[in-house]
Amino acid sequence: MPSDGADTRAWVLHPDIPNQDKGRDPSRALEEAVSLAHALPGIDVRGGSVVRLTRPHPGMLFGKGKVTELKALAEAEELELVLIDGPVTPVQQRNLEKALGVKLLDRTGLILEIFSDRAATREGVLQVEMAALSYQRTRLVRAWTHLERQRGGLGFVGGPGETQIEADRRAIDEQLVRLRRQLEKVVKTRSLHREARAKVPFPIVALVGYTNAGKSTLFNHLTGAEVMAKDMLFATLDPTMRKINLPGGGPEVILSDTVGFISDLPTELVASFRATLEEVTAADLICHVRDISHPESEEQARDVTEILDSLGVAKTTPQIEVWNKIDLLDADTRQVVDNRAARHENVQLLSAVTGEGMQALSDAIVAALAGKTQEETLQLGFEAGRQRAWLFEKGLVEEEEQGEDGYTLTVRWNDKQKAQFAGL
Repeated sequence: MPSDGADTRAWVLHPDIPNQDKGRDPSRALEEAVSLAHALPGIDVRGGSVVRLTRPHPGMLFGKGKVTELKALAEAEELELVLIDGPVTPVQQRNLEKALGVKLLDRTGLILEIFSDRAATREGVLQVEMAALSYQRTRLVRAWTHLERQRGGLGFVGGPGETQIEADRRAIDEQLVRLRRQLEKVVKTRSLHREARAKVPFPIVALVGYTNAGKSTLFNHLTGAEVMAKDMLFATLDPTMRKINLPGGGPEVILSDTVGFISDLPTELVASFRATLEEVTAADLICHVRDISHPESEEQARDVTEILDSLGVAKTTPQIEVWNKIDLLDADTRQVVDNRAARHENVQLLSAVTGEGMQALSDAIVAALAGKTQEETLQLGFEAGRQRAWLFEKGLVEEEEQGEDGYTLTVRWNDKQKAQFAGL
C-alpha cells in the first residue's frame, strides 16, 4: 500500500484463454474479478479489461506487444498494482512486475488477501495463514514481514519491508508446523463443541451457495441476527450458527451460515477450510442459495455442486434449492423463472430482502426434516420419570397410555434424538 495512506491504484485483467473458462462469458468473468478487487479494502480499481490469448506465454503470460501496451496503461493510470484473474507462475509474476514496474497479484493471491481481511475467528485466521504459506512457499518473492503482524493483510499487496529477499523454505516450513499445532488445538475444541451439539436433538440446516448469493441476508431474516450482509463478495467468512424456531410453528433447528463458494477457489483454501466447512458435511439439510437474478446463476450453481462433492457431502443429504433475489427480476423474467421452478422438485423462490417466499421455504424445511424422522413405541416404567419428562420437554410424544407397569408412549424422533435418549 502507498505509504501516505492513499488507496492502491489497481487494474484488473482477465486472460481469455481457449478451453480455460468453462464456456463462461469473459466479460462476466471480468466483472466478477473486479468485484473481488472491490472486496479488498484499500484498493482503488481504476478499470479492467479482457486480454484474449491464443495460449499463455511461458515467461511473461502475455506477448511482447501486450506487455508494451500494459506498460503504457500502467504509466498513464499511475498504477501500483495489476490483478490478474487467473493463475500466474512465479516466473511470470517476476518478469511481469519487472516489465510493468508495478506489483502483481493473481486470483489466488487476491482471494487469500480478502480472506485474511475477513477472518474473525482464531481458526479462520490460522487457516488463512496456512493457506497463504502453502501458496507463497512456491513463490518466495517477497519478505515474510506479515508473519509477525497480529492483524492486517498478508503482505502480498504491499506494506512495510516488502523487498526481494533470499528464499528460506525452512523458515516457512517451521512456521507451517507451528500453525498446524495451533490449529489442531482449535480444531479439537471445535470438534468438542460439535460433539456437544450432536447430543442436542436439533437438526442442522446449512446455508451454502456462491458468494454474494444472499445467504447472510436470509440467515439474518430467519434468525434476527446481525451477520455482516453486504452486496460484496465474501462478506461472510467464518461460519455463524444460531438455534431458531422456524416460522409457523416449525421445529427448533440450528441454522448455519457458511463462507460463499466461488469458481476456481484456490486449492490451498479448499484444503485449509475443510474443518470450517465440516459444518456442511454434518448437516441434516442443505439449503443451496442461488442468486437467480445473476446472468450466470446456472454456472455458479455447478461450481457450488463441484465444491460440495469435493468436500464429500453425502448424496443422501437432502437439499433445497433456494432461488433468491426474485425482487430483482422484471415481470417477464419472473414468469420464466416461475415456470422453471415449477418443473423442479425442492426449489423455493424467495426474496430474503422483502420476505416473499419465506413461509414457503420454512414449510419446505419442515417437510424435508420430517422425512428423517420415524415413529416408534416405547415402554417406560414408573421409575423412568426423567426420561419421560425429557420426551415431553422435547415435544416428541404423540400419544401416551398408562398401564399397570408404566407408560406406553408413541414418539416421533430423528436419529440424533434417539441417540440422546439412549444416553440419558
